[in-house]
Amino acid sequence: MPTAGFRFSLYWEPLSKHPVGMKDIGTDAGTPRRGREDPPQQIRFCRSTDGSKIAYARHGDGPPLVVAACWLSHLQFDWESPVWRHWVEQLGKISTMVRYDERGFGLSDWAVDDFTFEARVADLEAVVDDAGLERFALLGMAQGGQVAVAYAARHPERVTRLLLHSCYASMIPSPEEAEMEAAFVQLIKVGWARPESEFRRVFTSLMIPGATPEQMTWLDALQRVATSTRNAVKAREQRRGVDVTELLSELNLPTLVLHARQERMNKFEEGRNLAARIPNARLAALDSANHILLEDEPAWPVFLAEVASFIEPDAASPRSRDAVRSLTGRERDVLRLAASGEDNDGIARALSLSTRTVERHLQNAYLKLGVTGRSARAAAVAALLSS
Repeated sequence: MPTAGFRFSLYWEPLSKHPVGMKDIGTDAGTPRRGREDPPQQIRFCRSTDGSKIAYARHGDGPPLVVAACWLSHLQFDWESPVWRHWVEQLGKISTMVRYDERGFGLSDWAVDDFTFEARVADLEAVVDDAGLERFALLGMAQGGQVAVAYAARHPERVTRLLLHSCYASMIPSPEEAEMEAAFVQLIKVGWARPESEFRRVFTSLMIPGATPEQMTWLDALQRVATSTRNAVKAREQRRGVDVTELLSELNLPTLVLHARQERMNKFEEGRNLAARIPNARLAALDSANHILLEDEPAWPVFLAEVASFIEPDAASPRSRDAVRSLTGRERDVLRLAASGEDNDGIARALSLSTRTVERHLQNAYLKLGVTGRSARAAAVAALLSS
């Protein structure tokens, strides 16, 4: 898919024919519910070792955080999505976030045949080099976890911290898993490009079983927007047999493994295996069944707080457990509501306080906990939840 076929305005819109437009997935009026402003990101292109153009985006403010691409992404479409927008928006508040579309997906070149593991690692190397990053935290998401592990093992001098969310070490399936994968591939071949979403809804239901109808519709649409049937099949087929288990013991850096306990795509046991095999890794179990954490579920602020305190420990770590004990009852109430995803106005309504009073309680809590900067809120929540 030629990258020159896109223009960017109020909404992204391909100049050539494409499978789905924004009007197909919006409200009854035919426009999206959110994300009308231009995304606060810079999109650039680099070339991988085989000449493929890889699109990457940079936004936010804070310590650099590179995201190893997962299976489905679209740098522009994600900002319109009620499934992905809170990821890019809120992670950009605690980091300088660099993310990219995998080869064959999103704004990267679609006319590629090589979806091998080595090509995918080379794409990450190209993005990091082109972005001019010397040292950074690396977040592997789902199928991007294997790529992140390989990169960290090959370039230990550049990766400061490794985060793995909903990842696994091996793509060597059991006989039962092989049958399931064959069924998935057949579903892709038959239904990926169809206007109706019944076939793609199978994947959506596995990834976000707790989603609203609107959120499911957006993820259904992302599948068609993100790539072609051909690329979806080839990408899955060339992932089989990849195994980075032997690399895990070589990793010598702070590592945080995050995994939802009840998720269906990549079982919780996969996260436990990673944490057990990587030296000094810590496992953060998330109370969710969603492969993609949704903004309004309790697991999301916990995830965000874990990430914030992990990538910037000096600015986001509490002085001690005694500091948590020093919080007043009202300060704890405010932080618990913040952990549930409420903003300051929502906390004020829930506690029958003024917004200014809520802000004062938060500032007092930050002072007691010794947290500062953009990640202070997330760090304070993490301190309370871990106490």
